[in-house]
Amino acid sequence: MDLKKGLMKKNIGVLGLGKSGVAAANLAVRLGYNVFASDCGGKRVIKFLNKKITTEFFNHSDKILNSDVIIKSPGIHSDIPILEKAIARKIKIISELAFSVSNSKYKKIIAITGTNGKTTTTDLIAKIINAAHKDSIVVGNIGFPLSDKALKTTKNTYITMELSSYQLEDTPDFRSEVSVLLNITPDHLGRHKTMNAYIKAKEIVFVNQKRADFTVINYDNKICRKIASKAKSNVIFFSKKPLRNGVFYDNGKIVIQLGKKHIEINPKINIVGSHNIENILAATAATYVSGTNRAIIEKVISGYKGVEHRIEFVKTVNDVDYYNDSKSTNIDSTRVAIESFSGNVLLIMGGRDKGSSYIPLKNLVKRKVKSIFLVGEASKKIKKDLKGSTLFFDCANIESAVKQIYKTAEAGDIVLLSPACASFDQFSNFEERGAIFKQIVRRFK
Repeated sequence: MDLKKGLMKKNIGVLGLGKSGVAAANLAVRLGYNVFASDCGGKRVIKFLNKKITTEFFNHSDKILNSDVIIKSPGIHSDIPILEKAIARKIKIISELAFSVSNSKYKKIIAITGTNGKTTTTDLIAKIINAAHKDSIVVGNIGFPLSDKALKTTKNTYITMELSSYQLEDTPDFRSEVSVLLNITPDHLGRHKTMNAYIKAKEIVFVNQKRADFTVINYDNKICRKIASKAKSNVIFFSKKPLRNGVFYDNGKIVIQLGKKHIEINPKINIVGSHNIENILAATAATYVSGTNRAIIEKVISGYKGVEHRIEFVKTVNDVDYYNDSKSTNIDSTRVAIESFSGNVLLIMGGRDKGSSYIPLKNLVKRKVKSIFLVGEASKKIKKDLKGSTLFFDCANIESAVKQIYKTAEAGDIVLLSPACASFDQFSNFEERGAIFKQIVRRFK
C-alpha cells in the first residue's frame, strides 16, 4: 500500500475525531501536513489532539473539501453527503489504516479479523510475538491505532493488529504477511446491508496477499472454509477436530501437522469455553508460521488468563459467580458465552439493536438460562424473539438489573452480562459498560 505518492500535496482533512481520527490527524501534523479535522459531535476539548490542527464540530461542512486527501474514520459511512461531494471533486479518500501502514516500517504484519474472538486472539498472538521478538507492537481495535506508533516502528518491527469489517472495507488494497480469519456469522448488517457485503469486507484481510504469505482460516466455520479458495497465499486451516494438514486440537494437545512436520504442544489452558480453543489454535498457527518456536508458544498459552470484558470472571457473592462479557455485542458472541456454562445462567441482555434476529438463541436459552434481565433499546425485540424460552425482567439499566439479581440469585447461579447488542444507547462503548458492571458487583459484600 504505497500512498506516499498520493500525499505529495499539503492539505489533509480528517473526518471523525474518534480514537483513530485523532491519531491520524496527529500523525499527519508530525509528517508536515496542514490538517483540518471535522466531527459532527458537539464542540469539546479533545485530549492529545495537536494544537496545530484546525477543527470544526456539530456538522461536516464544505471546508473539508479544500483538502487534497481525506482520511475517513471507520465508524463513518461512506455514503454520507460530504463524502459524495468529495468523490465528485475527485478528492482522494483513504482510511486511517491505509495512512498509518504507508508511514510505518515493519518486518511483518499479522492481521486478525472475524466476527467473534478477535480481541482474545490478537492479544494472545501479540503476547507470543512479544515473547519472541523485542521489537513488536499490538494495534488496531485493541490497544492503540497504528497512527500513534507508526513513526516509532523499524524494519524489524512485528505489528499485530485487530481489524474490523469497517476498517477492511475502507482499505481495499490492504495486505499483511500473515492474516487470520477466525469466523464469519451475521453482524453489522445495519452498516453492510447484506451478508455478502459483510463477507466481502472480511475477505480483504487475505485477498491481496502474495504466494509466500500465510492465511490462517477456521476450517470449522462453513463460510470461512468456502471462501478460503480465494486465497493466493499458503492457507493454514485450524480446527477443534483432527485434520490431515493444519493445526488442530486432539485430547488436550495442540497438533501442528504441516506436510511432514508434526509438532505437539501441551499447554495448560486457563480460559473457559470451546470458542477459546479456536482462538488458541488460530494464535498457535499464526505465530508458528511467523517463525516462533514451540516452547515459547506453549509457555505463553499456559500463562494466558484472557482479556477484559470477554467472559471475564469478576467476583463470587453468596456462592453466585458474576461474569463480565460486555464485549459480546452480537448474537453469536452471546451464544458462545452462554454455551461456556452448564446452566443456571441469569443473563443481562440488551442495548442498541444491530439488525439481527435473536431467535437463534431461543433453544439455548431454554436449556441454560433461568431468566433474562433486559436493559436498553432492544428490550422489546429481545422479549418478542425469545418469547416462551425463559422468564423476563424489565430493568431500567444495568445497575437496576444487578441489584435485582443480587436480591434473588441462588447459590450456584451464574450471572452473565452478555448483551448481544451495541452499547451506544446508554454507554460510550462496551468497555465503559463492562467497567460499570464490575464496579457495581465489586461493591457487594
